[in-house]
Amino acid sequence: MTKNISNDWRTGFGVIEHSAATIARTDEFFAKRQYWQGFTDSAQAETLIVAADRLANAAMWLTAHMTYASRVDMSGTDLPADAFKRNPEGHTGGALNVAIGFVGYLLANALSGHTRAWTLGQGHCVAAIEAINTLTGDLSPAQIARYERSETGLSRLVSDFYSYAMSADGRPAVPLGSHVGPNTAGGVSEGGYLGFSELQYVHMPLPGERLVAFLSDGAFEEQRGSDWSPRWWRAEDSGLAVPIMVLNGRRIEQRTEIGQEGGAEWLEAHLRLAGYDPILIDGHDPLAYTMAILEAEERLTRFIRLKQAYPAPLPYIIARCTKGFGFPGAGTNRSHNLPLSGNPSENAAARAEFHEGARKLFVPADTLETAVNALAVHDQQSRPRESQNSLARRIVELPSLPVPNWTDVNSQRERCAMDAIDEYFVDIVRANPKLRPRIGNPDELRSNHMPRALELLHHRVNLPESGTPEAVDGAVITALNEEAVISAALGNKGGINIAVSYEAFAMKMLGALRQEIIFSRRQHELLQPPGWISVPLIATSHTWENAKNEQSHQDPTLPEALLGEMSDISRVIFPVDPNSAVAALRSVYRTHGQIACLVTAKRDVPILFSGEQAEFAMAKGAIQFEGDATNAQVQLVAIGAYQLQQARQARERLGQRGINCSITVILEPGRFREARDEIEWKYAVLDKDLHVLFPTNLPRIIISHTRPEPMLGLLRRLDGGPSQTKALGYLSRGGTLDVFGMLFANRCTWAHAVASAAGLLKIDRGSLLSQEELDAVDEQGDPQMLRRDSSGSKNEEKIV
Repeated sequence: MTKNISNDWRTGFGVIEHSAATIARTDEFFAKRQYWQGFTDSAQAETLIVAADRLANAAMWLTAHMTYASRVDMSGTDLPADAFKRNPEGHTGGALNVAIGFVGYLLANALSGHTRAWTLGQGHCVAAIEAINTLTGDLSPAQIARYERSETGLSRLVSDFYSYAMSADGRPAVPLGSHVGPNTAGGVSEGGYLGFSELQYVHMPLPGERLVAFLSDGAFEEQRGSDWSPRWWRAEDSGLAVPIMVLNGRRIEQRTEIGQEGGAEWLEAHLRLAGYDPILIDGHDPLAYTMAILEAEERLTRFIRLKQAYPAPLPYIIARCTKGFGFPGAGTNRSHNLPLSGNPSENAAARAEFHEGARKLFVPADTLETAVNALAVHDQQSRPRESQNSLARRIVELPSLPVPNWTDVNSQRERCAMDAIDEYFVDIVRANPKLRPRIGNPDELRSNHMPRALELLHHRVNLPESGTPEAVDGAVITALNEEAVISAALGNKGGINIAVSYEAFAMKMLGALRQEIIFSRRQHELLQPPGWISVPLIATSHTWENAKNEQSHQDPTLPEALLGEMSDISRVIFPVDPNSAVAALRSVYRTHGQIACLVTAKRDVPILFSGEQAEFAMAKGAIQFEGDATNAQVQLVAIGAYQLQQARQARERLGQRGINCSITVILEPGRFREARDEIEWKYAVLDKDLHVLFPTNLPRIIISHTRPEPMLGLLRRLDGGPSQTKALGYLSRGGTLDVFGMLFANRCTWAHAVASAAGLLKIDRGSLLSQEELDAVDEQGDPQMLRRDSSGSKNEEKIV
């Protein structure tokens, strides 16, 4: 049967040539027929592989035009100077490589009858995907009326690329960006933060699903946790995940580390040591990608069938290629961006280079039409188009949330809020057995007071150690690598997730979190809200309670940074007791497409709210806690558990001195900000409700878990100006101290709040504080004088 493969295919087409190894794999494919779905003979399969060569050339041709040209000529005639962009832009070399790989992915789908999901780690190479989607007509709703496989439609595509067009409201005016976006048909991640697709892809597909992950050799240097994917993949709860590294050997300015170390052979040896089963291919040939994808899945299927021991030898395709292959400038540093020697709009030599390269890639319109139609077998195979792959259309039903076992506000004095989160998360997991759970854990789940979750779900390992909470099928992804563990939670968009980390070290997760936040927000703006269950990140062992460690462990930067993002997607919540912590978790799991950081104490804290009060406070974003703000002389605004404790002591002292003081607790500050667009306004608290909690012209002291300046800026709607509002918070001071020491070092004790109240009320501080207390506040006396609480009794600190 293999002799029937035409010589026309064997000799290639345009810049595509077929190596002896690829031809041998193809011959084996035709002989086995094991991957075929819906084909009665080899003729139709051969038609598909011939079509792929044509489509790959056309895609590269269009990709090059997207960088340099403002229009196309589908007759193949050379373009005049005025048809080129004055300021060309594009990550051209990588995109040319990806175009070949993506056509190989399409061909694998067509030959096997399965629509696989895809993700692109090098999201800046999106031009390749957009070019192929346009040529095949598989476009997003926003693109389908704008781009088409005609000279007009393709000219509009290339003109839109890096056009910087902007609408009246300051948003991009064309459905095409520099990276993968929600308008990219089938896209699920921007791929803008290099290295995170490498960490997430193995956690993405559910059983029965298939995924192809295009990865970057440059990103291999970013997040080395990608080496651990064989530790995490399990056939019992995961679909088939096939990573493909586009190994072109170059970063922006020089060779990659892999290229310097020894290239594909070095990488192959490295991957084998990490537990992978590498497959080396010719990255200049779409069919090489196709054969490798099918072979990789067959290897995984064989592993499953034989019920071999974990770790599975996860196939890893190494597509060795030249950066910018098929176009002038290939293999040079300039191939990364603008591969030609100059700007074709003003340089005749560069223009000649472009035309020379374009002529080699050109596919006549009738030939292209035949190729596209040959690959359009979706209806015949009763499968969705690639834009409708399983990950792109993921909609997960919100979990069933059992009624919490609220801590009785009258039954005990103190309890750990993390214990309450632990208990309730376990209840949720048990109530939702169809949702695949993942816990992202950078090492200290038990220390962070989540032992119940650990005992139920176990650390995922290949060889469990006797007597420890470890299991081959464990759902706790544990590694001393914050990027890797948060990626386990973010990648598991078909399930239910939680991540737990020290607040200071969770800062390392910010890039991964921000990529998700941006992509989700853009989906909301386009009225295409994501369907994954929102993900809570518990930031515990936090700035104030990690006093016993050095200042590296004392850092509220993560919640500050997340508060800078759009608050309807990037939520930051400061529970103050066990019940408000549970209410916060419930609030997160009632939504889709949000990232929520819960800054939660792991030491015992007073039980302050009933379950009903906690739910009310979360619904409103804040609650009037003590006193009445409408007739108070001064208002204390507490953000954080330890801040509320200090506010209560300050109120008690002020009350003893005849000052009427109220306390308002803010759980979710982002809801009280000056909203930045109409979507955020819908999430923000209305003015009428805000003024009930925060009356105008009332002296106000904000005591914040964060640095005071960002919180004061965020809460501008509460700010009556320097004469009316004072903010206390973390002043970037710390060291090996205790909790009181941290509070004092950052001028956040009850006494500092009382002194601030005196200033706002324009009364003598000496009428509110003793001389010894004033000396301590002024850093001229003994700080320990303030360790006594506001009533004068000794406040012994419990160290956990």
